[in-house]
Amino acid sequence: MKDSMKKRVAAVTLGCKLNYAETSSILDDLCKQGWQLSSIEEGAELIIIHTCAVTGKAEQKCRQKIRGMIRKNPSSRIAVIGCYSQLSPGTLSEIKGVDAILGSNDKFDIECYNNIVSGTIPGPFVRVSPASAFEAVYPGYSLSAEVNPHRTRAFLKIQDGCDYGCSYCTIPMVRGRSRSLPAEQIVDRARLLALSGYREIVLTGVNIGDYRYGRLKLCDLLRMLEDVNVSRIRISSIEPDIVDSELISIVAESEKIVPHLHIPLQSGSDRILRAMRRRYDTAVYRDRVLQAVDRIADCAIGADVMVGFPGETEQEFLEMYRFIEELPLAYLHVFSCSIRPGTPLAGQVAERERKPVAARETARRYSELTELGRRKEAAFKGQYTGKECMVLFEREPGDKGMQQCSGYTRNYLRVVVESSDSFPAGSIARNELPVFIESMGDDLNLKGRVLS
Repeated sequence: MKDSMKKRVAAVTLGCKLNYAETSSILDDLCKQGWQLSSIEEGAELIIIHTCAVTGKAEQKCRQKIRGMIRKNPSSRIAVIGCYSQLSPGTLSEIKGVDAILGSNDKFDIECYNNIVSGTIPGPFVRVSPASAFEAVYPGYSLSAEVNPHRTRAFLKIQDGCDYGCSYCTIPMVRGRSRSLPAEQIVDRARLLALSGYREIVLTGVNIGDYRYGRLKLCDLLRMLEDVNVSRIRISSIEPDIVDSELISIVAESEKIVPHLHIPLQSGSDRILRAMRRRYDTAVYRDRVLQAVDRIADCAIGADVMVGFPGETEQEFLEMYRFIEELPLAYLHVFSCSIRPGTPLAGQVAERERKPVAARETARRYSELTELGRRKEAAFKGQYTGKECMVLFEREPGDKGMQQCSGYTRNYLRVVVESSDSFPAGSIARNELPVFIESMGDDLNLKGRVLS
């Protein structure tokens, strides 16, 4: 089939790394069936919008993105997939111009996309299987050079769903119970990714710390992955109760698992943590972070924190602020609490067991924690100015007219390097090279020069 005759597909992904992994998998399967990957700007017969529903604000961004895509691409078919589709298909079906709505497991049915473009399915077509029906772990990785021509970092899905039952979380409704891929399959896929040219593999899932297949747990899987011929293995977000001495030792002793852990905190108040139904207290969190920083060289630890949880007092917010201030964290992701329909928290608010925090107060707390996070990030990154770091670059200077290229250190610091005539074309992208860190910009990105 000639390229001019191929159906073209473009995708927009919103939300977490797991969504990005799954989008790559879907595009990979479409390309294998004869589709041609395109960009939004180039135009496509099909545009896939992969959505997020973690907060009300995330849903609002999804609706804005969907309407914008429909307005700018009137001749394209629009398929909305993912968590927002799973949670609120009725709301999405009311948006004029949406051709299909596919839920969290239905989005992997490639034949649906063929039928949407061929016109054999009348729109809006809705297919959303109930979360209770989720059994399989659908893939999340890409091997096709057409999907990811730069082949630097691959997201490998190892697990889906969650059994933790936090009071504010929609995950059990949109992704079902926790289940994991067989370890042998994961190792085989990791080897294929390495053979395809990827230099870094990011292990993703909803709650990867809950990985278990038979008697194997996450630490067992990490030991198995040590034999994969890849430069870096990165662990994505992992719950504090899983970051124990065994996992810390594995990361500290590994030459492949990078010194970067994202450990959600959510609150620095023990009373609020109990109300959230989290599985740790501040003492446990502090101990795990201090252990990791002490034992893992150059370890960067990031955290998710939430402000405005219903019932959170000013004193409890200050407890959280001081708790975070004292921790050796490299960065923060700050969120305002969003009361999601169908969650235990929504029921507590409806029954007046918990009183929402005023929007203005939540905004103030958000601003204060965001500024604290910026100061912590600047302090952590500032330690590396004047030092040499190994950077894995993602693009070549001159790609799409760029005069700079950028990449990440092992502990996930973004480094920007100016174009240099001393390096021939093709010598930087997808390579891990020594860089001297010269300064840190106002955007907190590190700037440096590649060492010969």
